[in-house]
Amino acid sequence: MASKVWQHPYVNIFKHMRVEEWKKSSKEGDVSTYMDKTLKCSVFRVRGSVPASNYILLPKSSTQSLGLTGRYFYLLFRPTPDKYFVVHLDVAAQGGQVVRISFSNMFKEFKSTATSLQFPFLCGAAKDSVYESTAKSARHDLVGPAPSTVRWTCLMLDLQYILSVYVNRHHSHLKSTKLCANMAVKNMFTSDLLLDPEVSFSKAKLLGLSSSQGTGPMPRDMSFPLPKGQRWHDLYDYVRFPSEGAKLPFDSIQKAYPVSTGGPAPETTVREVSRIVSISKPVKDRVSLIQQITTPKPLPRNQGPLVTRVPELGVVSTLPNPSDSQDDWFYRGDELSQRGSHSPGSQRSTPRPTRGGDNRGVHVYARPEDDLGNCRADSEVEEVGCSTDPHPVRLSSTKETKQRKLHPDPILRLKRIIGCGGASTRCALWTKSGDAVVYPCHAIIISMKISSSQQKFFIGHTDKVSALAFNGSTTVLASAQTGNHSVVRVWNYHQGNCLAMFRTHAHSLSSLSFSYSGGVLCGVGKDSHSKTLVVLWNTARVDRGGEVAILAKAHTDVDIQTMKVAFFDDTRMVSCGRDNVRLWRLRNGSLRSCPVNLEEYHSLDFTDVAFEEGHPVDQETQDRTLFVSSRSGHILEVDYSRVVIKNVRRLLPAQQAHGQRREKHTFNTGPGIAINSISVSSSFCATGSEDGFLRLWPLDFSAVFLEAEHEGAVSLVSISADSLQVLATTSTGNLGYLDVSSRGYSTLMRSHTDSILGFSADGIRRHLATASRDGSVRVWHMDSLQQLYDFVSEDGPCSVAFHPSLQVFSCGFGSGIVRVFDISSAKLLAEHKQHRGEVVGLAFSPDGEFMYSAGSLGSLVLYNSSEDDHHVVRVLGNVVARGTERAPDALTVSSDSRCLAFIGPSEYIVTITDACSLDELLHVDVSILDVESTSLDSALKVCFSPASTGHLLVATSSNKVLWVSAKTGRLLREVSKVHKQQCSSLAVSEDSRFLLTAGDRVVKVWDYNMLLDVNSQMFIGHSQAVRQVSFTPDQLGVVSVGDAIFLWDFLAHPAESLRDSRSPPKVRKVSPPKSAGRRPEVNGILLSNGMPRRTAPLPSSPPPRFDISVNDQINQEALGSLSFIDPEEPPVPAPAPGPGASPAPTPAVSFLKVTELDASPLDTSHYSHLDRDELTGRKSIRPDCYKHFTPRFKTSRLDQTAVAPQPGQEGLTLKAVIGYNGNGRGNMAWSPDTGLFAYSCGCVVVLENLHTGSQKHLLGHTEEISSLAVTHDSQTVAAAAGGTRGDRSTICIWNVQNRACRNTISYHRGAVQSLAFSRDDLFFLSVGDFSDPEVALWSSRTFQLLSTVSVSGPLHDAAFSPCAASQLAYVGSQGLFFCLINSHGLEVDLEVQRINTPVEVGEVELTALCYDNNSILYTATNRGHVCVWDCNTRRCFMTWEADQGEIGVLLCRGKRLLTGSNTRRVRLWAVTAVQGIRSGGERFNMEDGEARVLLEQEIMLDGTVVSAAFDDVMDMGIVGTTAGTLWYINWGDTSSIRLISGHKTKVNDVVFSADECHFATCGEDGSVRVWSAPSNELVVQFQVLNQGCDCVCWSPGLSSSKGGGCVAAGYSDGTLRIFRLSSSEMETKLKPHAVAITAIQYSANGHVILSAGKNGVVAVSSPESGATLRVFKDQKGAPITTIQCVSKQYKEFGLEGSEMWLAASSDRRVSVWAADWLKDKCDLLDWLTFPAPAYSGEKDSLPPSLAAFCPCDPGLLVYTGYAVEKELTFYSLTKKQIIKKIALPDWATCFSLSSKTRLIAVGSREQVLKLIQSTSGRFQDFVHHSDSLQTCRFSPSGRLLFTVAYNEIHLWEVKGF
Repeated sequence: MASKVWQHPYVNIFKHMRVEEWKKSSKEGDVSTYMDKTLKCSVFRVRGSVPASNYILLPKSSTQSLGLTGRYFYLLFRPTPDKYFVVHLDVAAQGGQVVRISFSNMFKEFKSTATSLQFPFLCGAAKDSVYESTAKSARHDLVGPAPSTVRWTCLMLDLQYILSVYVNRHHSHLKSTKLCANMAVKNMFTSDLLLDPEVSFSKAKLLGLSSSQGTGPMPRDMSFPLPKGQRWHDLYDYVRFPSEGAKLPFDSIQKAYPVSTGGPAPETTVREVSRIVSISKPVKDRVSLIQQITTPKPLPRNQGPLVTRVPELGVVSTLPNPSDSQDDWFYRGDELSQRGSHSPGSQRSTPRPTRGGDNRGVHVYARPEDDLGNCRADSEVEEVGCSTDPHPVRLSSTKETKQRKLHPDPILRLKRIIGCGGASTRCALWTKSGDAVVYPCHAIIISMKISSSQQKFFIGHTDKVSALAFNGSTTVLASAQTGNHSVVRVWNYHQGNCLAMFRTHAHSLSSLSFSYSGGVLCGVGKDSHSKTLVVLWNTARVDRGGEVAILAKAHTDVDIQTMKVAFFDDTRMVSCGRDNVRLWRLRNGSLRSCPVNLEEYHSLDFTDVAFEEGHPVDQETQDRTLFVSSRSGHILEVDYSRVVIKNVRRLLPAQQAHGQRREKHTFNTGPGIAINSISVSSSFCATGSEDGFLRLWPLDFSAVFLEAEHEGAVSLVSISADSLQVLATTSTGNLGYLDVSSRGYSTLMRSHTDSILGFSADGIRRHLATASRDGSVRVWHMDSLQQLYDFVSEDGPCSVAFHPSLQVFSCGFGSGIVRVFDISSAKLLAEHKQHRGEVVGLAFSPDGEFMYSAGSLGSLVLYNSSEDDHHVVRVLGNVVARGTERAPDALTVSSDSRCLAFIGPSEYIVTITDACSLDELLHVDVSILDVESTSLDSALKVCFSPASTGHLLVATSSNKVLWVSAKTGRLLREVSKVHKQQCSSLAVSEDSRFLLTAGDRVVKVWDYNMLLDVNSQMFIGHSQAVRQVSFTPDQLGVVSVGDAIFLWDFLAHPAESLRDSRSPPKVRKVSPPKSAGRRPEVNGILLSNGMPRRTAPLPSSPPPRFDISVNDQINQEALGSLSFIDPEEPPVPAPAPGPGASPAPTPAVSFLKVTELDASPLDTSHYSHLDRDELTGRKSIRPDCYKHFTPRFKTSRLDQTAVAPQPGQEGLTLKAVIGYNGNGRGNMAWSPDTGLFAYSCGCVVVLENLHTGSQKHLLGHTEEISSLAVTHDSQTVAAAAGGTRGDRSTICIWNVQNRACRNTISYHRGAVQSLAFSRDDLFFLSVGDFSDPEVALWSSRTFQLLSTVSVSGPLHDAAFSPCAASQLAYVGSQGLFFCLINSHGLEVDLEVQRINTPVEVGEVELTALCYDNNSILYTATNRGHVCVWDCNTRRCFMTWEADQGEIGVLLCRGKRLLTGSNTRRVRLWAVTAVQGIRSGGERFNMEDGEARVLLEQEIMLDGTVVSAAFDDVMDMGIVGTTAGTLWYINWGDTSSIRLISGHKTKVNDVVFSADECHFATCGEDGSVRVWSAPSNELVVQFQVLNQGCDCVCWSPGLSSSKGGGCVAAGYSDGTLRIFRLSSSEMETKLKPHAVAITAIQYSANGHVILSAGKNGVVAVSSPESGATLRVFKDQKGAPITTIQCVSKQYKEFGLEGSEMWLAASSDRRVSVWAADWLKDKCDLLDWLTFPAPAYSGEKDSLPPSLAAFCPCDPGLLVYTGYAVEKELTFYSLTKKQIIKKIALPDWATCFSLSSKTRLIAVGSREQVLKLIQSTSGRFQDFVHHSDSLQTCRFSPSGRLLFTVAYNEIHLWEVKGF
């Protein structure tokens, strides 16, 4: 191909090919030219009814090529109205493969193969037309002919992006194009520039755009004409793929509709529809190459941070912002997580997801402040907060540098909020289950578990939430916010995402009410004329992606305090207010009301209304009673039918008599007590009144039978659905509930009733003191959120400060008084009145010697805090700047307690004084620091840097933060535009790595040194200005206060956020108080010095003892080690159960207890066991390095009582393990000489024959394997597992020939990071992970421990030298360690030398290493560098940048080096010249290195590279990735084939076809995979994104081997899809359910499909027509766990037919049905309900209810589930009774019955598979899984058995007993 220089800046394709001559191009069919009136030029028109027969083709012949290398392809065209069009692009990838990219409005869905991509195209339309609003919804069913108002369109396709993301190829050039009917086309061109058609050349010059920046205006001959005064986008459409506007479906090409910055958010609510990726043909290699397509992610604008640096700190150049890397959205539990980074001065922020998972909180991310009110309801970002719309990923060119951002991203995670209410204290709701309450805290909605106080957040409102409402099932939540434009949001409560958002055209929205069904939402507010406005919305389809429409609207002059929708009729409402109670009804689209005849009570002020409960829903309305409460104490009972009062009662104060004893409350005459709220259940009524009492009454209101007194007026009462608990809120911000049965009251939350002015934290006891405008000072516990103390004063508190070590805090008040309190004794220690104005600053010195206070009128006071009386030492006047704007933290003390800084005597001066004497040391005038400023700059906040005491940070009125030298006053650094408004608080982390700022309503975290491209992250959540923000003393959290108290988790890497925990702590001098010994002793070390603490020490427990010692004796600069003393002796290798270990004596045969109920009464036995204790210690923090083993989170524990079968007597034999464990590291080995191929899956090591595919298995582990190693003679395999829960890991060593376990050793207290054998196989090396960074050397013959080396930081990799068996090396965060093995007789020790990383690569960690055969060592870094070391001189002589990410795998063979990284790249380097460079003795830097190493080849795989093995010449090998894939790579032909592929996520179901030629699996990732048997190779995969596939089944009767079989799958969105194996495509898509499908089954004859939803509804659908034939709601309310259909003549039951089916639900109900689907008959045959006691555990841990027909006798049903006993129950449908029970030791999570033998396979949460003989109870246990078993299924013949634990799929051969 010719040089591409001539193609810059663009290539006009029509001009280049001279299309009008038709020599280099061709046309077919109706192709003509005409003069277009809009463009005022001649264009081509392609017409015809068959697009394939009418087209323009460039070039003319398929043997020719356009050879256009431009990254972007532009097409200027206009689809013909009401017609279809097709465009084909043939794009060549590097390597020669041609991929056809097609797009058309004819395509209904996206399809993908290895050589073709088909995208649906959604045509745009004229602005404000009906077609435009239709196109905005971007849904599948709207793809079709172009609208009549379609416009000329400029289409841009990013060819490089499409090939990279969709087919994993590198773009080379455009080969040909084919434009098919029907369209008009002006031109096409290619370019490497991202051109904007709206920008003219003159505008581009003004903006400074140039081609060197990768952008520019549209060329004149390619542009559309633009009339003067017109906007380009009003006349034409610009379509980009990937899109940069609002989030669009990933698989459609359409116009983007970005959210405007000023207008209201659109009301359309669109949910993205699940999609399928179909495979067009089976793949010839072992798997199909399906690429999952990721959503385009946002891209920040190219704008550098506004950071000015002064040479004193060194000049650091700012780099341009390159494109962001792609991150995946991640969903966990109930929350959707977001994160974002913010660059100072930038105008657009970028939302990004989180990695990892913690269900304790959500990440809150904010876009710029001026956009906080604008968000789309169909945006995923909106589910947790407002954010800008996603932008497409821009792939970086090779010349771009990688953007450096603040890590981790996000660095804060909202954990807890202390606060309740805000706009109203009348908002609190029960969930239907009664285990959680939902309430607002200003702008955030909180769901709190009442048992654990765990909080979940709903974030998105931008003002205080004023109303909440649940539907009847508490699955949909509605919320409204205050403000002139009230916004209503509708949420999916369980998933936590926002379903819809719409404005109400009202302000002060005060009430919301859902109908019971959730189909109608009623809201009450005020219109613009302050008249009451009532609005009804249709929300029936909001949970299924439907729009929210207004049903009716009414304006009224009457006052409405509360309005509720009747639970028995969605069209009826009732309201109450001042002087009125009204009944409302919706009829014929209008809302009408009629008043209740109140007679003499017409002037009362009514507060709340409640319907009578406990009657059937279909009861006549005239039998309903309405209860209305009032401020006068009256309760009215209203006859709903006659609209009149039935009865009136009044709450009166208690009569005082008999020595002030209070009598029972009654309803009589006299002055009443205002009733604020009323709630009615079927058995009693609850009232909340102004006197602070919650009272419970019988329904006749005869007398109070239970009451609870509160501190303030009770604002709201609510009875739970089960009538066992009553929720109450008070006007003082308290939230609690009364347990009716136990008569106990629990306070869930207390809160300040006004804004919080300041806070201070006690790091030792984890207490938090806050001062509020409500006049109180409160002390909270930071873990339990409970209020511990409350100090109330008429004098308003202003600021608080905790003593650094004592249980003492001081508080400054508005009158100028400073008071010191002792918390432990709850007494006042001292009181000083030295200030005349408000106390604006209060601080203790870190050593606790002195206290300081500052007043608003300029005074400064020094106190002696070592004395109890805190006497005054010195008072200065007029030294502090006057005013209160610098409160509450106007003072700052340096960490060494030497200097005190404050602003004063004027607002322009910052003064630094001696902290002990207040003698002035320095004045800094901040107004003259910026010589270019035209206005005087004043100081607002000051803060010392703890680690850099010479730095003083100053926040100024011009929104800057200044770094000032505390010694010279010189300006060191400044950052501009810190916040949109002025900064209100500053704080620096203890290690001076991070800076916290607060401004307006946001909190920002900054890189302290400002050395990154994106230096900050911004977080929202507060609805008012943030008054103060600070790190917690342990540096593990952040506290921010304003409207409420926000507690955040600080997620920074420990190396960046905390001082090295192994370095000697700073011992501060603390003077004991002279008057009392109240100071706690902690071995001379104060725990508030930043050392992380997990929990506060109990007063009765002695503090932990610390051992300070030096571990690294070799390096003279090594840091000390701080560790717990371990009382245990060194571990001794001990054998563990395994195939080769000597088992303990066990009986020859094991039996379970079988009870025949026909012959004898029930005799139960209990099986129990105790979990073994865990040794828990200080938790190590995981390093930011992917090289470390990532165990799968699980809660299961192995049943230690499991009985393994005797050798040779096993009833099951493990035949195959499907999958590879991508969580492991270095857990694959391949020897090309011997053919040994070993890898791990779960706790099993698989030995596979690559030629035959047969497997052998090494057993013995019970936990997930982290790493393995093979001796060089391939005779021994070692694998490590366990250690992830704080216990010791286990290493098993097997003999490959007989697969016997030779030995089992255990040493490391944590996971094993790496294993290695020496070259002569005499030594064996094991390396502990970050929790136990220790290297252990073992003898390979006896496996005795020879020597150990302990290191002070995490270790990442280790290797033996191939040249000398006595040499080895390992790398970690501390650098490179060379080791020499010294033998002295029987004693062996290790001589270690530590070498630091080369300065050329900067501050990096060494992550991987490998040797070559010439004493050269290669190491890799976490920033992509490769360092080359001479092992003889132990010096680094060469470095180069080999990757853009972290390199975790290094492999050297001869003169070739392989690198694998977390960028998914595997690169092959030629390093022939390295030996010559070493001989020269010179040091070569990165640039020199690049000139001497050659990148030969590169392959991008499907995940991060974690293992690799290659032959001696590096021609071919195997590579493992985190996606769970093992790839075969051949560098010779640049090919990659998937050898092993399994599910990465949880497998939900597995099932055999009827002929057992295939089996199907489905997983949480939305994939359905069909595998061939017995080869176990993947045949086809069907993928649906953004949905989970929960169940799958095969169609009966058709042979899958002949391609006639169908697979039906049920998904989490309620859809049911049928895939045909012969065509490898989806055949039918149904949606019989609105909720997730939990079970699915074909009928026995295959005529219908039975599916069950999570709500207990069973649907019968036709697989042919897709229609839903019948719906069964008999078990509604509980998820269906099992559906089974069998052929059975059931004449003995008195019914006709040939089929039975059953459905089992989680509430222990089983229904059995007789059906004849051809006759449309289905009758209930039997209904079973199994009793059980109350379950005390977590709801999610409840054992499932399972049922199945017995294969040998369908009249016999087998059931297991939660009951009185753990057992299998056999129920006879004929005898209508239980005839047998088999006791189980553990609850069953799955079971299956063999069709041929009377065998039952039972899986449990204890990782045990139990094979039981149903007649005798004989059983065998198999412990081959590392997690809970969730599925077990026999094949139709009964010869094979599938078991599944998470993603581990085991295939067993059934031998029987």
